[in-house]
Amino acid sequence: MDEHQHGYIGRKDDYLRRLKRIEGQARGLQRMVEEDTYCIDILTQVSAMTKALQAVSLGLLEEHMAHCVVHAAQESDEAGKAKVDEAMAAITRLVKS
Repeated sequence: MDEHQHGYIGRKDDYLRRLKRIEGQARGLQRMVEEDTYCIDILTQVSAMTKALQAVSLGLLEEHMAHCVVHAAQESDEAGKAKVDEAMAAITRLVKS
């Protein structure tokens, strides 16, 4: 791992809060299934949790592009290209999910 700080460091507390909220949503979903909650109500909560995860993903991707990719590009063209390729692979995974 290099010395460069990750782009999300400035918003780390925000990301942790959001992830803890998502963790709570997951527990809520488990409880709903245990309590035999109506399917559509569970699906509504799954949708809300999915949107929350997507928001975290997009925020992290934005931070990565603005900080990590820019930093690598300033180091060298090769490092910049490697970070862009890495970001493109991550975007592909996000789009497919």
